Amino acid sequence: MISTVTTGQPSMTMGQAPDNCNVPNIVTYKTLSWVMIGEFVLGLPLNLSVLYIFIFRFKFWKNKSVFLFNIVVADFLLVACLPVKAFHYRNGLRRSDDNTVCKMMLFMLFLNRGASIAFLIILSVDRYFNVVHLGRRNFVKVLKKSPQISIIIWLLLLPLTIPTMLKTFECCNSHGRTNETSFHDVTDTFREIVFFTQILIPFIILVYCTVRIVNRLRKKTVGEKTKLRRAVWVVMSVVVVFSICFLPSTIARVVLLSVRLLEKQDAENIVVQIYDGLMVLSYTDCLLDPLVYCFCNSGFKDAYISTFCPKFLQERLLTSYTVNGTGGMTTTTTSATRTNSLPIL
Repeated sequence: MISTVTTGQPSMTMGQAPDNCNVPNIVTYKTLSWVMIGEFVLGLPLNLSVLYIFIFRFKFWKNKSVFLFNIVVADFLLVACLPVKAFHYRNGLRRSDDNTVCKMMLFMLFLNRGASIAFLIILSVDRYFNVVHLGRRNFVKVLKKSPQISIIIWLLLLPLTIPTMLKTFECCNSHGRTNETSFHDVTDTFREIVFFTQILIPFIILVYCTVRIVNRLRKKTVGEKTKLRRAVWVVMSVVVVFSICFLPSTIARVVLLSVRLLEKQDAENIVVQIYDGLMVLSYTDCLLDPLVYCFCNSGFKDAYISTFCPKFLQERLLTSYTVNGTGGMTTTTTSATRTNSLPIL
């Protein structure tokens, strides 16, 4: 076992977390714990309010927003993990010294990441087909009409997530340790493959969809550009989520594994702090995803504003309100060429 720099914490005894799970710098991790507490304090009410809108105001099952609702569910899995993770960091541990808790945390975090990425990419692909291949059969639009598809997607994620339960994944980065067995090495290798492919492949798809939609926007006439601009904002919001939440930690992961395999302990103590810090940054996806909801469906945005924003902000954010004949409410926005009415359920 490669030793690490001590931090004033007592040495771990048999049955507790090995030394490489101690934090290399207690000040850094206490700071990160406060960041996670802040993410939890902001993320819990935000996602609760989003959940309320989706169920009671927007009625997601009637508005073909099942995939957006699944992203909310994935974010709740993440928010639930933040207090536990912050507790461990404040106590000088990068993971729980209870193997059951450690595995459950890893399972939840892997599942959240996989589900968030899967449904975000599906939304981007849907916009791609609606814009670039308009008129052709859009298989994503067919999938959106069937809630059972979402259940299938969650079930397909399990084979990629369950390996976190098979063998203790020491400090989320055991690959390269000298005491690995063949089984342990295969399990860790599979985890690393999953970790990188679930980021890199979707990002390539996302970049492709974005480039094609932007090119399509440039070729369209002025009268057709409003819908295309909205599609660009959707995919660009997903790009922002990827660029802030997923790509930095993925790059840091590559550096961390490289340093570990070279057995440069001093460098590893520094890189591991950067990696854990960027992982904490990745948890902000529970705060950024609502931006995607707003760009994907203007009806959700208007319902959220009308429910939670003060009156003086509503007047600024929503141009005017008109009540339709069925007793519902619509938001009317006026441009130089046309007027668009967006329903609020």
